[in-house]
Amino acid sequence: MTRGRPRTPIGTFGQIAVTDLGGRYRALTRFRDVDGRLRKVSATAATRRGAEATLKARLAGRAGPGTAVRLGVATGFAELCELWLADLAHRDISEGTKQNYRDDLRRYVRPALAQFTLGEITTGRVESFLRAEAAVSYSRAKHARTLLNQLFDFALRHDAIARNPVAGTSPLSRPQRDVRALTLDEVQAIRAAAAGWRTGPDVKGPRPDGTVRDICEVLLGTSMRPGEVLALRPCDVTDTAEGMTVHVRGTVVRRTGRADSRQDHAKTDASTRQLAVPDFAAQVLRRRIGQTGPDQAQTIFHNRDGGVISLHNLRRTFRAFLAEAGLADSGITPRWYRRTGATVLARGLGVDAAAAFLGHTNAAVTQAHYIQADPAVDRSPAAVLDLTLRPDRPDGALLAQPVDTGERAMLDVLDQDRTPLDG
Repeated sequence: MTRGRPRTPIGTFGQIAVTDLGGRYRALTRFRDVDGRLRKVSATAATRRGAEATLKARLAGRAGPGTAVRLGVATGFAELCELWLADLAHRDISEGTKQNYRDDLRRYVRPALAQFTLGEITTGRVESFLRAEAAVSYSRAKHARTLLNQLFDFALRHDAIARNPVAGTSPLSRPQRDVRALTLDEVQAIRAAAAGWRTGPDVKGPRPDGTVRDICEVLLGTSMRPGEVLALRPCDVTDTAEGMTVHVRGTVVRRTGRADSRQDHAKTDASTRQLAVPDFAAQVLRRRIGQTGPDQAQTIFHNRDGGVISLHNLRRTFRAFLAEAGLADSGITPRWYRRTGATVLARGLGVDAAAAFLGHTNAAVTQAHYIQADPAVDRSPAAVLDLTLRPDRPDGALLAQPVDTGERAMLDVLDQDRTPLDG
């Protein structure tokens, strides 16, 4: 059997032929591109050696048709990061998530592995890195692992490596945390502090208009994320004889180098939901909508210039409330209102109902509730929240119960399912 010439390996070229063109030289060869096809590549120069050198330089930089990325085991990790970031810019995920990825990559992941090539980053090296991150915090290690998985999956898709080195690393051990909600005494103490903040006769400067105080009441009554409350507009609110309903379909987001702004879609598909509002929070929204004016697209809670309220300003005023209430060192943030509503609903209606009300992505009950969301808004969560958290004669029985396993797991998921604007 006659054997033909050996096939030229992908990414290599054959013999270079140099032709004298009369005063200039042309170097010509065939290069096998990444799609398997042989193509002629040529270069000309004033000398024979110059033509060969120009051709080789052209071949070295050839990525081949059909691909914009050229990676291999000799590629540095830093170069992989740059290529992945360029790809990240075109992905259909929220800008906040993209910024979190960029920040984690810049601060922790890239500095730890930048000195290695892809071929040198073994499962053992990744394991050592993740263990070091876990010693700092579980959350940091979890974010680093997620990021490395995406980076090496990107390299896999471009045939740079044979396997993802993260795949063989040990599972991360989640520490047991004491995630708790506000007590009813704390809720009432913050309320009293918010009502009396900067209202005394000796206060200098403009008096507060109660905006942050009212935001806190809506956070408490709806268990919404702070960014979702700040994004509410009059057109998102329906008020009928049966009660008030709000449609969560936007959130306030932060862009690098720009002021906070309203985004016209919620954090996730499950976060787009309709909620029945307990009476104490509905009273606040009715009053604020009456002060908003005819512009249905302006946010209900806005600053003096009509723009959205930034989380920075919300947190700053909320810390003043805590100091007034004697809770300055408690660690409480606006996010605790969401925890508190989740706790009340889990104990009063069950964990699945609480997850649906909160807009959790992974709760199957969410899909069941919101396939036909418009005609059938469940008002039972509003009734439970109103009974437990209303300012006048609240019933603290649910908040006084001990935490059970299912509730602890739900609160832990809630704390993981947060954004930079959650407080």
